[in-house]
Amino acid sequence: MVSEIRNKLLESAEDSYRKFTAGLLPGTENILGVRLPNLRKIAKEIAKADWKAYVESPVTLYYEETMLQGIVIGYAEAEVAEKLDLARVFIPRIDNWGVCDSFCSGLKFTSKNLELVWDFIKPYADSAEEFEARFAYVMMLNYFVNEEYIDRVLQAASRPASTGYYATVAAAWTLSICYVRFPEKTLVVLENDGIDATLRRMAIRKIIESRQVDDSGKELVRKLRKKG
Repeated sequence: MVSEIRNKLLESAEDSYRKFTAGLLPGTENILGVRLPNLRKIAKEIAKADWKAYVESPVTLYYEETMLQGIVIGYAEAEVAEKLDLARVFIPRIDNWGVCDSFCSGLKFTSKNLELVWDFIKPYADSAEEFEARFAYVMMLNYFVNEEYIDRVLQAASRPASTGYYATVAAAWTLSICYVRFPEKTLVVLENDGIDATLRRMAIRKIIESRQVDDSGKELVRKLRKKG
């Protein structure tokens, strides 16, 4: 099965897209250049077959194979507890933002199991490991920026344990989404002297760049940037 799927990936590979992807993922090797819609199509096919054997396979030759394993977890017909067990095994394999973010976006069962998944991701938010932390923050911005969880999200994202670049970027991204939906609460956090200066600067930049924030909202954080 692994060989058959690998052949499908090789057939779908585009050299121009490989070069494009490599530019976005410095340091990531063995990229084939398979577009995400094609990966999702293949993942759906796997999810109808012996998907568990594929997901649990510890050896991958290509970037897209690792990404595909994560996408299949999202599509697989399984109980939430089993999916979280599979996620627990998969997360240590994440070593770039592409695999991380595509994996998180596919875990749509989270929306109906918020408390269970929150308890699952919180230890990762407290991790000093760069991509474990990024996983938690991307999960937060995708599923947890709401009335019930906003205070917990703000607390977690404003005090990241990891100083890794991709974790910090994800925490800043999360804070920017919080600002879109809960500007007053988020502004209080950004004004706090305890927040890391680099994180605050990144969050403010993302807010200013956001098309979802109006001019008056952007002006508030610009003033905060000048003050900083």
